[in-house]
Amino acid sequence: MMDRRSFLGRGILGAGALGLSAGGSVRAASLLLDRDSHIIPIRASIDRMFRVTVCLRPFRAAGPRIEAEEVGRKLVIHNYGHGGSGWSLSWGSAAVAVGKAMEVSPKEVAVIGAGAMGLTAALTAQRAGLAVTIYAKEQFPDVRSARATGTWSPDSRVAMEKDVDPGFGDRWESMARTSFAAFQGFLGSAGDPVEWTDRYALSDLSPVERQAARPEEATGFSRLEHRLHDITPRSQPLGPGEHPFPTAFAYRNSSLTFNVADLSRQLMNDFLIAGGKVVPMTFHEPNDIMKLKQKVIINCTGYGARALWKDESVIPVRGQIAWLIPQAGVTYGVYHKSLNILARRDGIVVQEVGENDWFGYNDANETPDRQAAETSVRQVAELFAPRLTPA
Repeated sequence: MMDRRSFLGRGILGAGALGLSAGGSVRAASLLLDRDSHIIPIRASIDRMFRVTVCLRPFRAAGPRIEAEEVGRKLVIHNYGHGGSGWSLSWGSAAVAVGKAMEVSPKEVAVIGAGAMGLTAALTAQRAGLAVTIYAKEQFPDVRSARATGTWSPDSRVAMEKDVDPGFGDRWESMARTSFAAFQGFLGSAGDPVEWTDRYALSDLSPVERQAARPEEATGFSRLEHRLHDITPRSQPLGPGEHPFPTAFAYRNSSLTFNVADLSRQLMNDFLIAGGKVVPMTFHEPNDIMKLKQKVIINCTGYGARALWKDESVIPVRGQIAWLIPQAGVTYGVYHKSLNILARRDGIVVQEVGENDWFGYNDANETPDRQAAETSVRQVAELFAPRLTPA
């Protein structure tokens, strides 16, 4: 999940940023941008909400655990604990994990887990020439990765600044860039598993006022996305009359969207076509891996690693989504107050994200809250009510 401060802070454009004179107005600057009055409003109503899901993001203060551990006669490569950055860092994490596995020159590996981390690790291992078997209790659409927001958010609650080692930033950047490059290969594929879509952060403050009102970043979570400035679009202010939303300003950006249903299906199909096997299996304790014939295991169990590996450094971060029926022509996202809306091909995500990064932190409740979901959908309806009212 991309927080609103990251969205706005990466590139609010003032007059100088657009090449105008120091005395040029923000209004004049924004007139150089194309108007977005054509945006199709979202038809938000309770009867269009077809499900409510909850995802527990596996957060670790020290960042993702990607390291080797010997368990009996097995070599386990851990690959879990990515917080809200699982999909975004998946390919880069897989490259690191498979690289560690290749140090012992195996001919085959086992992958535990069939979510985003498991599938990308399995495919990366196949491309390295290894025979791969996935062992998992659940597969899509029943894994937690299927309930992710679906946006490019490589530093979303990925670590705490005070708990990471000195080399973490460089490792994170390498993983993020590797993943970003990998996802470009899915653009234009049938079903649009990955695509660029617009985002709008709504505000009644001008760019200058918004910059002055920004709170100090004091939450303690690592802020790293500025290291990707060369591949990250800057947000642009749209003033009154240049957008259809009920706020004075809308800040537009573009980001990768993961249409998880199509993306996960393509990843699994690619894995199976390349000769991969999937074996249903439940693991209750680390010694259960002794049942596997493979000597090298890549552990991609996400939040499940907390119980399986007794790793209490994995903290749950709860996120609930109310899903609205996909709508033709609606392919954008909106941040408004504490609400995140993202239109995907497989559904319109409506998610309460709270006022700060601590929303949902250490909350392991996976039971959907229908009443809260309906409240969020009503807020979306109110947001688009002016567009739906006849002139």
